[in-house]
Amino acid sequence: MSIFEKGNKVTDNFTGEAFLNTLISDEDNIYDCTVYDVVFEPSTRNNWHSHSHGQILLCTDGAGFYQEKDKPARKLTKGDVVRIPPNVVHWHGAREDSSFTHIGITPHKTENICTWLSPVTDEEYNEADK
Repeated sequence: MSIFEKGNKVTDNFTGEAFLNTLISDEDNIYDCTVYDVVFEPSTRNNWHSHSHGQILLCTDGAGFYQEKDKPARKLTKGDVVRIPPNVVHWHGAREDSSFTHIGITPHKTENICTWLSPVTDEEYNEADK
């Protein structure tokens, strides 16, 4: 069960159904970060991507994966924290049999560029669960 409301359906850069609820958009640049809750339905994942100043994930519900390019996937559950270094190509999403929710934090919002890349293939996704 998600801590926050489910949010709006995301239509770009995801395979499957995901929902985004922006918690802190920081329009006035007081904190220079954005904070958001993402709900991934089972088997949903985002495309490969990177953040020029990194990203932090706080896993709050369900079961999912995090994978950096050319490295084995990491299984995630409630309570896990993922520190994603700057410019590391990665993806994250839900396992096949579970939804997955995380709070994402994008630091240095005014300079942090997210570069979206290709979708995670079914073969790459299926390999993550081995």
